[in-house]
Amino acid sequence: MNVPDVLRNRDFNLYWAGVVLSQIGTRGTVAANFYQVYQLTDSIAYTGLVGAAQALALLVLSPLGGALADRVDRRRLLQTAQAVALLVAAALAWLTLTDRAQAWHVVLSVVLTTAAATFDQPARQALIPALVPKRQIAQAIALLNPSRELAILVGPLMAGVLIAVAGPGLMYVVDAASYGLLVAVLAVLRTPALQASAKRRSVFGSIVEGARYIGHRPLIYNLMALDLSATVFSAYRVLLPALAVDVLHVGATGYGVLSAAPSAGALLATYSVFRTVQRSQRQGRVLLVSTALYGVAALLLAHSPVFVLAVLAAGLLGAFDAMATTIRHAAVQIDTPDELRGRVTAFYQMSSRGGPAIGDVVVGAFAGLVGPVVALTVGAFGPIVVAGSFWWRENVVRSYSGVVPAEEVDDHAAGPTPEVPADEQVDDHPARSTPEVPAPQPATESG
Repeated sequence: MNVPDVLRNRDFNLYWAGVVLSQIGTRGTVAANFYQVYQLTDSIAYTGLVGAAQALALLVLSPLGGALADRVDRRRLLQTAQAVALLVAAALAWLTLTDRAQAWHVVLSVVLTTAAATFDQPARQALIPALVPKRQIAQAIALLNPSRELAILVGPLMAGVLIAVAGPGLMYVVDAASYGLLVAVLAVLRTPALQASAKRRSVFGSIVEGARYIGHRPLIYNLMALDLSATVFSAYRVLLPALAVDVLHVGATGYGVLSAAPSAGALLATYSVFRTVQRSQRQGRVLLVSTALYGVAALLLAHSPVFVLAVLAAGLLGAFDAMATTIRHAAVQIDTPDELRGRVTAFYQMSSRGGPAIGDVVVGAFAGLVGPVVALTVGAFGPIVVAGSFWWRENVVRSYSGVVPAEEVDDHAAGPTPEVPADEQVDDHPARSTPEVPAPQPATESG
């Protein structure tokens, strides 16, 4: 049996395992947050405030998180963010287990946890190219995404069971423990030193530099637009409590199964996703088809008359999302130099993670007026229409191949470079200095 090259990397394997463990707790807590707020308020619109809290923290703090990820030790930054999230989870667990929790406590915990994640996610994504050679980045992301989906599968299922047995508080205890595990894993990783060229500028200046880079990369900003079309318009997760309780009448356990179904679909699609990023040279077309089918699956979920069909539809949502997400994330990482990777990742995070949060607010408020079925039906057409607009004319997204040019392949034959203390790093290395922001691409490339 041939083992993928990326799995021969000790540090990547440790990191992979730690991320899965942390994500199990995180995703279970997200499901518990939605359920607890809905249980406390009996309001879909109020439940949407969970998404509003995430959006607020993401949009305000993401650029700062990206700037720090390009200025300080990314591994230490990730550890600190995880430790803060651990404390928040522990506090919410105490409030819930002592019957003192109110809806605003849950929303505040989401604000604080997401604030920590805005520093966590840029460092987490930017750390991947430091652990594997460039030619293995797509493989690494193709493995990390289904691993994340495994966590999303286990987390909501665990949340459903724990909520049914002892309420949301026990889920928050598990979440706190999972954060502690990733902090421990990060302590033993070996990562190369960051050539922190961003230190030459002010924090604001480095943020502007990252934004300017994206502004001159049509592939990146068009991928962000495509991502938003799916996550904002087809924000289904805020509707799952209402669909499970009021439409399908399956209660907390059924809600856990329905929440986990997208991850099951993503896991079942893992082999196809991995083969696609390895071999296909038409990844842009695959991305557009997957995005459109994501909208079709959302329509099926909205109109599923029975629980089994709803679970199937949710599984298809996960499968198509896994394919599209893997291609988008790999393209952004490959198209960005290491000196700018934290900042570019942070801005991209504002669409990939901020989009679902904004969608929770918009779709939740809309559902409060017209009901969950109509709200999801209308929203499902968003990704279908946007993907179609990219498909019918030549543009940088449709023509994206996913192939790394031969001159950019970095074999890392000797493994990661030992980390250098910050006070011994130099900024004037001519081969690793921050490149000039490229000139704007021709207008024909801007999908």
